[in-house]
Amino acid sequence: MFIVSYDIESDNTRTKFSTMLKKYGRRLQYSVFEVKNSQRILENIKAEVEHNFKKVFTNNDSVIIYGMCEACEKKIVRYGYPVQEEKNVVFFG
Repeated sequence: MFIVSYDIESDNTRTKFSTMLKKYGRRLQYSVFEVKNSQRILENIKAEVEHNFKKVFTNNDSVIIYGMCEACEKKIVRYGYPVQEEKNVVFFG
């Protein structure tokens, strides 16, 4: 899993950035997203940051991507999340 944390000054840029991250993961807190551990997804996020956001970032903006190893993921303690959010659910229609 990857944790993406951001602090972006511009409301417009921040909204666009969070909308982009919603395609890849789920919001944990206002400016923190959890993303599944996939090298392809990480590369997609980095490419979007490079091509769509880096040019509009100011010196006051920051984005940090933390990689979590599988052993580290097992040590995460969560409070306040509904049980169904912790499970992968597949619907067939």
